Amino acid sequence: MRITREAQHRLAEIELLVMDVDGVLTQGDILYTDAGMELKAFDIKDGLGLRVAAFAGLRLALVAGRTSPIIQRRARDLRVEDVLTRVGDKEAALRSIAQARGVPLPKVAYMGDDLNDRPAMRLAGLSIAPADAAPEILAEAGLVTDAPGGRGAARQAVELILKAQGKWAAAVNAYLEDLAQRDRGRRPAEGR
Repeated sequence: MRITREAQHRLAEIELLVMDVDGVLTQGDILYTDAGMELKAFDIKDGLGLRVAAFAGLRLALVAGRTSPIIQRRARDLRVEDVLTRVGDKEAALRSIAQARGVPLPKVAYMGDDLNDRPAMRLAGLSIAPADAAPEILAEAGLVTDAPGGRGAARQAVELILKAQGKWAAAVNAYLEDLAQRDRGRRPAEGR
């Protein structure tokens, strides 16, 4: 992946990463069961990257054009507090989240993959697209990941941001220590 000097500078300033869901955290497939239930598949590596982000203080938000209990569930699993669904105007949603969190727009990155993400991407301080985004989005994005949506693109975005800020290694260590502490808390005490 080629990162311009400008993108590298912007990565170092990011405090909030706002992401589309379908096509960024998923491959964009929407599956329906015979009973009419909607299914989505999320990448576990993306999830780990997003959990590590919290240990570095990088704020995360999800903005989706569709509504689904699955999105809310995934956000809870990843401890993402800001989740807006059934959003038609993603630019307004991005502006609202940034204002509510007190983050200036130049310090916000927006990751999207299709035309409805373009206004928000143009507003953000840094626009990021997964490798398989729509051609118009790839042409305008400030940064394009090597990974496609739903297959590590979000993880790569988080890593790039945190590495540019010198926070990746410490955040990974804090995440792993947290896992170890929770695991120790579940084990029975020796000799019982």
